[in-house]
Amino acid sequence: MTPSHPPVSRDTLQQALAELFAPWVQALNLRVERIDADSVTLRLPQSEQLSRVGGMLCGQAMMAAADTAMVLALIHHFGQFRPCSTVQLSSSFMKPLSGQDALVTARVLRAGKAMAFGEIDLAGADDGQRVFRASTTYALM
Repeated sequence: MTPSHPPVSRDTLQQALAELFAPWVQALNLRVERIDADSVTLRLPQSEQLSRVGGMLCGQAMMAAADTAMVLALIHHFGQFRPCSTVQLSSSFMKPLSGQDALVTARVLRAGKAMAFGEIDLAGADDGQRVFRASTTYALM
C-alpha cells in the first residue's frame, strides 16, 4: 500500500520517536534506518539492557520495537501523525537473536478511516535471518 502524499523524511520519523513515545520506548535507542515506498525500517541496537541469558534479545524488546515501528509506518502512510491505539499484536518468535542489531520493518497492509492493519518483520542486521513476525491492528482516532 503506497502512500499518496509527499514523502515523510527520515528526520521527521526520527523526531517522532523522540516526541511521541514514552521514555522507556525512547530508551530502546531505535533509529530510522530506511524508508521505502511501502515500509519503514528501524534499527534496534544490541545492548546488555535488552538481552537475557546468553545475550539473546528479549521478546519484550522485539514486541515494543515492532509496535513502535508500526506507528512510524502509519505516519509514513498518512503523511502525518494520527493518534492510534494498538488493538491487537500477534507475534511469532522464530529463533533467538544475539550478538547483532535487529532491523525492524513495518508495512501498512490496509488503512481506513477507523482501523489500520499491518505486518512487522524483525531480522538480524548482520545475517539477515528473520527471527520475529507480527501482525497488528490499530484503531485510528
